[in-house]
Order: sequence, then structure tokens, then C-alpha cells
Amino acid sequence: MAMAITKETFEREVLHSEIPVLVDFWASWCGPCQMLSPIIDALSEEYKGRFKIGKINVDEQSELAANFAVVSIPTLLIFKDGKMEERLVGVRSQDDLAELLDQYL
Repeated sequence: MAMAITKETFEREVLHSEIPVLVDFWASWCGPCQMLSPIIDALSEEYKGRFKIGKINVDEQSELAANFAVVSIPTLLIFKDGKMEERLVGVRSQDDLAELLDQYL
């Protein structure tokens, strides 16, 4: 299962991570986010130890969402070595996301 990331844990879990990080910006009321959620959880198991996968609830962490100009959800950001490398907006298939994650390993 993907970890919950907050403004208190963001720097440690994302920016200082020794492995790449996929961050899912989502909300409980967002239908596409609910469609993506099981895919994110499956990827967190599949890539355990190779990729850190976390979720940021935009309603609870609006400051983080604003910092990354998240205006549509779901928004997925990939970080490597503390830098944002990729931004995806909308639902993607598990295969498409796995292919993308593999590029950062």
C-alpha cells in the first residue's frame, strides 16, 4: 500500500529519498483518483524497495498541492535525487505507469 505523505514528511520521504519516488496527488471525492488508487497500491507492492510510492491528499495538504501547481487530479509526480522529473495528469494504466517507472530505475 502506498504511504501517506504530508508537508511534515515530504522533505524526508521525497526530496531526501535514496530511491526514486512516485507521488500521487488525490482526493477522496475524485472519481478518477479512486480508479487510479488500486493501480498505485499494486505498483507500491511491485516496486517495493526499488521505488517509493506515496499519496498526498490535496484536501488535507493544500500547501503541498499549491507548491507543485496541482490544479487537476489525479496528478502524478516522479522525483529522483530530490528533483521532480516527470508530471502526469489523469488516469494511466498499470502497464503504462510500470513502463514509466522502469525508466527511472
